[in-house]
Amino acid sequence: MASPDQELVPLLDKDGVRLTVDDALATVTLTNPAKRNAQSPALWRALAEAGRQLPGSVRVVVLRGEGKSFSAGLDRQMFTPEGIEGEPSFIDLARGGDAELDAAIAEFQEGFTWWRRNDVVSIAAVQGHAIGAGFQLALACDLRVVADDVQFAMRETSLGLVPDLTGTHPLVSLVGYARALEICATGRFVHAEEAVSTGLANVAVPVEQLDGAVRDLAAALLAAPRDAVIETKALLLGAQDRDYEAQRAAERAAQARRLRDLAGVGE
Repeated sequence: MASPDQELVPLLDKDGVRLTVDDALATVTLTNPAKRNAQSPALWRALAEAGRQLPGSVRVVVLRGEGKSFSAGLDRQMFTPEGIEGEPSFIDLARGGDAELDAAIAEFQEGFTWWRRNDVVSIAAVQGHAIGAGFQLALACDLRVVADDVQFAMRETSLGLVPDLTGTHPLVSLVGYARALEICATGRFVHAEEAVSTGLANVAVPVEQLDGAVRDLAAALLAAPRDAVIETKALLLGAQDRDYEAQRAAERAAQARRLRDLAGVGE
């Protein structure tokens, strides 16, 4: 893939993560293609920092990975006794107390939680491997545009673990419980055609068209009034937790705010 953010001065460029901003569009890029953008605690902290540094002017965030793979998942050194230099290994974490272990996992999750906040729309541009933590990072975004060579897989269960980087909730919401269980428990690959047909991906395109398709989608999102997009996103995100009547009420309240705003009438 090309590097659409390479000419912009990064707001953040560390530990395999680069953040660039072009007016209302931000791009977060995974920048370790030699390791297929393998993930580590340092990368997760950098992702969380990218979210904190995002300017208030940003409306759309694109997440992409350099090279042939979006992200092939965890750096396997985390599973070794020595782990990654400067980081506790999984074995070290397992030997800690319950509170310490819970806090460590919660910190890991922070890099995956901000992508769905109401004031931005996030798009994952996914090519090649998106495995385990890579799959969950793509699931953290609102929308997914995939290349026709994409290979999603949730391999945690096959390793004796569970998906714990916020991926289970969106996966079930997108494809349903039965298919989500089958994908996770078998660890099989989900390719582009199935990803689109099940709702896991919004659209699949040839790999050389991925950047262009993402740019077009971002432009369409930016063309709509910001406050209307924010209200609509909040309505849709909350729908699964409301019954029909509560959702009707939420629609009325949101529309009243929009009408008053458009008419210049204070609440």
